[in-house]
Parts: sequence; structure tokens; C-alpha cells
Amino acid sequence: MTMLQKVTMQEKAIQDGQSTNAYRNYVLIVLTAIYAFNFLDRQMLVILQESIKSDLRLSDTQLGMLSGFAFAMMYVSAGIPIAYLADRRNRTNIVSLSLCAWSGFTALSGMAQNFIHLLMARVGVALGEAGGSPPSHSILSDYFPVKHRAKALGIYTMGVNLGVFLGYLCGGMLAEKIGWRGTFIVVGIPGIFLALLLKTTIKEPSRGDAAQSSSPTLSQTIGILKQRPSFWFLGFGAGFLSFTYYGVGNFLPSFLIRSHSMDVAEAGAVLSVVVGISGAVGTLLGGVVADRLGHRDKRWYFGVCLCSSLLTIPMLMLAIVSSNATLALVFVSAGTLFGASYLGVMFAAGHFLVPSRMRATVSALLLFMSSVIGLGFGPLFAGFISDLTAASRGGESLRHGLLLTSAVGILSSVFFSLALIKSGKDMERQQQSGEC
Repeated sequence: MTMLQKVTMQEKAIQDGQSTNAYRNYVLIVLTAIYAFNFLDRQMLVILQESIKSDLRLSDTQLGMLSGFAFAMMYVSAGIPIAYLADRRNRTNIVSLSLCAWSGFTALSGMAQNFIHLLMARVGVALGEAGGSPPSHSILSDYFPVKHRAKALGIYTMGVNLGVFLGYLCGGMLAEKIGWRGTFIVVGIPGIFLALLLKTTIKEPSRGDAAQSSSPTLSQTIGILKQRPSFWFLGFGAGFLSFTYYGVGNFLPSFLIRSHSMDVAEAGAVLSVVVGISGAVGTLLGGVVADRLGHRDKRWYFGVCLCSSLLTIPMLMLAIVSSNATLALVFVSAGTLFGASYLGVMFAAGHFLVPSRMRATVSALLLFMSSVIGLGFGPLFAGFISDLTAASRGGESLRHGLLLTSAVGILSSVFFSLALIKSGKDMERQQQSGEC
């Protein structure tokens, strides 16, 4: 069967075998809401960490481990096998069960009495969240045609910013009223009901290459990706950009509280607008621009990732060195807008490199690389440098840690450049394979 015939079959399945446009949009809304809860639950620790640090007597390194390293290690360890399962089993069931798990462990976080208790609860949250995004990416790629895929994934990725917005806003206000323990419990419970909505109203779509009788193994997927160097450069680029994005982002509330004398409610309210709205605009804008430019040349999907990196790092560095709170927030807003623009585009770019039944696994591998390098080591590095320089820099040690964390992110531009250079031949090789 030729590639053109397979594309035609996929488009026909999407147009008349899957659902109406209205239902596809409903699926996108529900999955985006679930992704928002993913980051709402994750973001709670970030906005509450100053209160948690004081109550449980933690160091910045321990905070970095809780919000970064420990979470990321479980997230990526479970992510690939769950995504591999999602390429073979009912994806809506996997997402709904995962949502129940991470919501439950979020509520349990409020019962922690020490660092170990909280560490175990956050590992549980990570285990649940590992089953959220890769199956959702695969579902959306089967519901939406190729020409709208990056925009759909971009809209889905806006769930990050919606979750961050609600996390900062609600977390800051709730912490002032009911404390950090009560806040964890309150935000964890609604996810259970959202999981029921997903289970009862979202249909599992037929896969784009349903005509194929066998599912690819993980080794087969890796085997194909070994012939796609642009994929690996894309993953490393995402990893080092995430190193800065998470390393700085996970300590932003603490930075505003310590260096700009804000309280937790004020920092939460300000960041909910600055980070939440800017990130949402950036994510949507990145998807729209990539789809429009990529219609003529799909290498632009990789080019958008490179532009994101080139613009993000200097904005965040300017935000950190600024002594004026308003000016710092302006630069944070710009850095967040540019930094979010690559998120949905990255997954769409990766999906162009493999057959459709490998998409969930590819998404998980990209998340693995970006999470291990970025979420795993970014916050941990920032917290470690802050503790290391506390004696010499006093209250400004966190600023020093965040500045060094931003500098490491420069490596992302190097890897995204290499991905762009290799992407043309890699996508041509995938087209010649006759699979789409």
C-alpha cells in the first residue's frame, strides 16, 4: 500500500469514521482540562514550598528534589512502559486511571509529616501523571488530521499554562486561608470526578494505521529512531531548555518572596497572570505559527523550537538580574511566552518522524529526555547552588542559583540547531518508508 493511500485512509477515518468536528473539539477540551489538572496538582508544591520549607524544616536542595529530581525519575521511569501499553491498549482507560492516581496522591501530600512522607506522596503523583500525556497525544493525533495536528497539540499543551495559572492563583489564596496541608487535599479531590467524565463520554478512536495487523515493539521503535538523528537532537534541545524553564520556574514564587519581599498570596496572584496567560498565548502561538509555516516546509516545526530557545534564555536571565520587581515580571512574562511556544510543536515534530502507531511511545521518549535533563536536574541544580552560596550571598543566593541555571539552557539552542539541520533528510526517509 502506498503512502498516499494510507494518508487517504487516515483522513477518511478522521472525517467520517471517528466523529464530527464538534465532538473532536469536545475531546480536545476534556483532555486539555485533564492536562490542566496534571499541572495544577504538580504546581501546588511550587507555590506552597516556602510554607512547607518552614513547617518541615527543609533545605532548597530538598525542595529541588521534591519538585524536580524525585518527581522526574518516577515520571520518566513509568512513562515509557505506560506509553508502550497505550500503543496497544485502550488509551482512554489508561488516562482515566492515571488521573485518579495522581489526584489521590496529591490529596495524600497534605498529610505528610516529614520530608520522606512528602517524597513518597510526590513519587505517587509522578507515577499517575506518567500515564497522562503520551496516550493523550496519541488520541489527539488520531482525532485530528495532519494539517491541524500541531495546533491541536498546542491547544492541549495550553493545559500546562491553565494548570499553572490555577495553581498559582488558587494555591496562594488557599494557603493563606487553610494552610498548605488543606490546600493539597482540596485540589486533589476534583480530579476523581474529571476521570469519570473522561471514562463515560470519550470514545477510543481508531488508530491512523489501523490496517496494520501488528503493533511495533519498543525495540522496533528505537530501531527506527536510531535512523532519525533529528529526534535525539530534538530531545536534548528540549531537555536543556526545560532545565532552565523548570529550574527557574519552580523557584519563581520563592524568588519573589525572598528577593522582592512579596507574600505567598501576592506572589501567587501575580504569577498566575504573568506565567499562566503568557504561557497559554505562547503555546497557542507556537502551534499556529508552526502549522502555517510547516504547511510549506515541515522543517519549520523544528525551526520554531530553535526560535523558542534563542528568545527564552536571555529574557529569563534579564528577569533574574533585575532589581525592580515590575521589570523582572515583564521579562518573566516574555520568557514564559517564548519558552512555552515549543511545547506542542516539539511533539508534532517528533510524530512526523515515525509511523502513527509509535506516536505515544515517541511522545514518552521526548518527555523522558526533557524530564530527566530538565525537570530532574534543573530545580535540583538551582536549589543546590542556592544552598552552596548561602553563606557568601545570604538572601540573594537563590538569585545566583537561578542565574547559573539559566546559563546552562544556552545548550538547547545548539541541539535544536542540529535537529533542524538533520530534520529534512529524516522526514524524507520516513516518507520513503511508505508509512505515515
